[in-house]
Formats: sequence, structure tokens, C-alpha cells
Amino acid sequence: MRAIGIDLGGTKIEGAVLDEALRPVHRVRVATERARGYEHILDRVAEVVAALRPHAPEARVIGIGTPGSLSARDGSLKNSNTTCLNGRPVHADLERRLGLPVRLENDANCFALAEARGGAAEGHALVFGVILGTGVGGGLVIDGRVWPGPQHIAGEWGHHAIDPAGPACYCGRRGCVETLLSGPALETAYRGAGGPALPAAEIARRAAAGEATAGAVVERYLDRFGRALANLIDILDPDVVVLGGGLSNLDALYTRGREAVARYVFNDELTTPIVPNRLGDSAGVIGAALLTMQARAVFNAAAPGGRTPSGT
Repeated sequence: MRAIGIDLGGTKIEGAVLDEALRPVHRVRVATERARGYEHILDRVAEVVAALRPHAPEARVIGIGTPGSLSARDGSLKNSNTTCLNGRPVHADLERRLGLPVRLENDANCFALAEARGGAAEGHALVFGVILGTGVGGGLVIDGRVWPGPQHIAGEWGHHAIDPAGPACYCGRRGCVETLLSGPALETAYRGAGGPALPAAEIARRAAAGEATAGAVVERYLDRFGRALANLIDILDPDVVVLGGGLSNLDALYTRGREAVARYVFNDELTTPIVPNRLGDSAGVIGAALLTMQARAVFNAAAPGGRTPSGT
């Protein structure tokens, strides 16, 4: 049976129909255009789902990964860096617009789930998935299941502060990891050091080519990466950390970045694997589709003669 997964990002919305082996058989990608506001974003999601439905007419649940998470108090969205979604009943409004049940989960949790079930973290019990992109997020998977926590904030390492005098964050605090390790943060740091406005990937390329300004900015970035990830490893001691998002393509993260983590971790050695993702851009939609499979398992278990859910 085919499944539909949607990755609702701040820049783009990507949807895919996946077969039973979780292989994408049809994709749709549109710009989020978040500057046009809440209702427009919901319209864009509905457009993507409408384009996918003919390729999976049997799909009865839609899985959606989104920045932020659902409030355990009232079900509204919270903690999203697409701030127009915060405080809004995104889950309920999408179900009304789509006319189908929706399984909505934090996008980093979807990423971690996909990598744990069929990617670079497969076979590991305690998986921490890191997103380094437009924002910084994290997802926690234990024994193949997302662990959101009772407040739905498990894995939100992007909002622990490592520099109380650092840049202001949209969350209202200063020096959050997101303000220091996101792509825009690296770009801002390079401009602040006298460099031109360039995308993060080009800054990394210049650093690797020996440009002094870019090199200094990237070294500071790697040191902050080490501090932040060491804090997380000290608390969770995961079996593996898998990196995703655009900045996960920086080769230095797996060499000098790992060395920085080892400097700061509360141990005499660092044995935690820190690995690049295996599923690439597909991880978000695969994780969202896995949510729908869990929903089907629960439904089937509740129905007369239903099977015991295998879980996702």
C-alpha cells in the first residue's frame, strides 16, 4: 500500500508518494512562500496533497513533518521558526482542508525516524538526528519510535544557549545554538568578519581553499558545533548521531568538528559515531510517511480481527 509524506519547510514544501519499500514513486515540490502568511501555507500544502492523491488513491492518512511541534496543552503549533504557524491550530486546519486524518510531527523527528528505520542510523537503539540548515533542530528515536516527550520538546537542542551574550533568537533568548550553527548564522558571521554575502556552502569552499577570513569563521563554527553537540552527548549518550540539512554536507564536521566534540565531551574519549545522513532530501518525506504507517497499524489493531501494531 502506498503512503503520502509531506515535508513542510520554511523555504519549500516537498511531498512524495512512497511504495511499501519506502521508495519515492512520485514527487512534488513547491515554494512555501511563508511571507504570504498562514492561510497561504495551508493552501500550498493542500496543493501538494491534491497533486499526490491520484498516485496513491488508497492513502487514508497524510503524514506531515513541520518545523515546531504540537502543544500538549491545546494542540496548536509551537516553537516553529516559520513563526506565522505558532499558536495556530495547524493540525486541525489541515485535516479540515484535506478532508483526511493527518499525522503531524516535528520535521527533525521525521528525519531521525527515517534514518533510524532505513538510513545511516539503522540498527541503532538510541538515535539522535541533527538538522543543520535554515534552522537547527533535533529528533530523538528510541527502538525505532519517535520519542517526543510529554511536552513535545525532546530533541530541541537548537534552543539551548551556549553563548548568553550571543545573537538574539526568535524564541526570545540569546545565543541559542540555532543562532550560531544554522546556515544563516554562518553567512552572517562571514559578513561580520568582512566577507561578502555568500551562501554557506561557498563560505565552506573558500575556507577549504585557504581563504583566511572564511577559514577563521568556519573554525569558530566548528568549535561551537563541538560545544553544542558535546552537551547533547553528555546528557543522552546516544548510540549514533546522524547529521542532516544543507550544512551536513560540510566534510569538516566529520573531522575537525568531531575533534571539537571530543574536546568538550565529559569523557576521556569520544566513541559516538557522528555520521552523514544516507537518505538525503528524501528523509523528511519518508519519516512523514512512516507516521501514516503507524497510524494504520493502530487502526488495524483496534478494528475487529485487527493485527497487533508493529509500530514505527
